[in-house]
Amino acid sequence: MATAVKSRRSGPDAPERGRPARPVSPERRQGRAAYVFLTPWLLGLCLVTAVPLGASLYLAFTDYNILSTPNFTGLDNFERMLGDERFWAACAVTARYVFVSVPLQLVFALLLAVALDRGLRGLAFYRGGFYLPSLLGSSVAIAILWRELFGHDGLVNDALAFVGIEGQSWLQNPSTALSTLIVLNVWTFGSPMVIFLAGLRQIPEQYYEAARVDGASRLRQFWHITVPILTPIIFFNLILQTIGAFQTFTQAHVISGGTGGPVDSTLFYTLYVYQQGFRDFDMGYASALAWVLLLVIGAVTAVHFVLSKYWVFYGDD
Repeated sequence: MATAVKSRRSGPDAPERGRPARPVSPERRQGRAAYVFLTPWLLGLCLVTAVPLGASLYLAFTDYNILSTPNFTGLDNFERMLGDERFWAACAVTARYVFVSVPLQLVFALLLAVALDRGLRGLAFYRGGFYLPSLLGSSVAIAILWRELFGHDGLVNDALAFVGIEGQSWLQNPSTALSTLIVLNVWTFGSPMVIFLAGLRQIPEQYYEAARVDGASRLRQFWHITVPILTPIIFFNLILQTIGAFQTFTQAHVISGGTGGPVDSTLFYTLYVYQQGFRDFDMGYASALAWVLLLVIGAVTAVHFVLSKYWVFYGDD
């Protein structure tokens, strides 16, 4: 028995008798600690993101109504989109919303940030107050408030009646329903405004002093100093707000009652995905729609990055 134990310990990898074990290096110890702290995030990434993402990709190629086993149908769901009139209506509504509301929101946020950067007393209070709509803008409560404001008997029509103008039911008119949601998105300008304000604080005052010595007006200072230096921050806000606008759902769902009306004028793409998946229980088609949205967002973001080299200026340019 002793001979067998001795033979198992023999060999080039066997530790020498009496020699202490090699201590663990601080780098390896820190690496192990990092993996321990990253474990919850990695589990969340796999269980909450990666697995559902893979499942939805599989379901996009199936006919699945939750109650039965998924039936693989290939590209049928994607071919169905080509003849789906409501799909194209949702694409048109979402495109108008994104490409109108995002530029307006960024322009309004930048101008207000410039105004607040002029040494306004109580800046922290105003900054917090203007940022608040960004926290509440996507909530159900604000959507309900917006519905009451722009309803037939809402506060907007009361204000118009006070000056002798007869109002209308803004949310029931197909030509104005989407505009009210665009105004709501512009109203949530607080998040990009705070980022713009932080960028303005990093611009050296010497640039403006030199421009004033040369006789440049405030408008010329804004266009030739402020805007070029802020282009990286403008680009950052543009990407974030564009992606967020493509994913807008709560406002349209609450204001239209989940129908996208009137006459599909507020049928956002995400709302149509919701209708297909959780109202009609057509999970296969809803998954295919969701993947198309993901690809569109990726393509639009890629286009922004390609075009950014023509108008975004960094410090080393």
